[in-house]
Amino acid sequence: MSRIQSVLIMFAVLAVLVYMSAFKVDERELAIKFQFGEIVKSDFGPGLYWMVPFLNNVQTFDKRIQQLDKPAEQYLTAEKTNMIVDAFVQWRIVDVAEYYRATEQGDARVANDRLAQIINNALKNQISQRTVKEIIATERAEIMNTVRKNVDEEASHLGISVVDVRIKKMDYDENISGSVHDRMISARVAVAKKNRSEGQEEAKFIRANADRQREEILAEAYRKSESIRGEGDATASATYARAYSKNPEFYEFYRSLNAYKDSFDSDNGSSIMVLKPDSEFFKYFKNPSGGR
Repeated sequence: MSRIQSVLIMFAVLAVLVYMSAFKVDERELAIKFQFGEIVKSDFGPGLYWMVPFLNNVQTFDKRIQQLDKPAEQYLTAEKTNMIVDAFVQWRIVDVAEYYRATEQGDARVANDRLAQIINNALKNQISQRTVKEIIATERAEIMNTVRKNVDEEASHLGISVVDVRIKKMDYDENISGSVHDRMISARVAVAKKNRSEGQEEAKFIRANADRQREEILAEAYRKSESIRGEGDATASATYARAYSKNPEFYEFYRSLNAYKDSFDSDNGSSIMVLKPDSEFFKYFKNPSGGR
């Protein structure tokens, strides 16, 4: 074997040893270095590291947030009513060495199974202390916050941190859904009748108030119209009096002409009057100056 071939073989062996001695930790990963199956280091940050081939080996785990969609479970409320709850949990590894030891060498299925049991116990504890109304309407957010806190504390021995717990769906057991819906309908019908009755009473009050205001407005308008009419009559009388005082004879003549017009104006074209010839009514017929 030539010297050049020997050098190439040495470089190849050296390259293989370097390749087997180096390992990279990605920023999305957590790593554990073992020596004969025992953990020797687990606090690796992102970067390139070295190990002794055949003496050490490395195992990596995903440190990103993971989600567990657990199957829907039945829980008993404080009213002894079965509720079907479908929830999910988001978690991530924070202590990779503890996670490895607690989940049978880092088996994700084991981690999910144990986490699901912890969530079931936490949900059961919270739901059993509350009524259906409190669970659905008033205290749902509080339940989630308490469950997340309790699950996070319980799951810390698994080397994981619980980021969030959410309820996707809550429903009644099929056996009681019909009766619950009937009660809900009856309650809504009762509320509707109550609101309708209150609305009718309010409508009567509004209608009576409107009628009263209408009568007050009409009465005030009639009062003002009579006042205006009286003022107009007074003004007209004063005007007539001033006109009469200026020329009483002409005014009397003018009134007589109007009286003649009204007396002889008939729809059938004939007017019959029975009066004495020397009546005061005919004084302007006999004498245009008004004398008898």
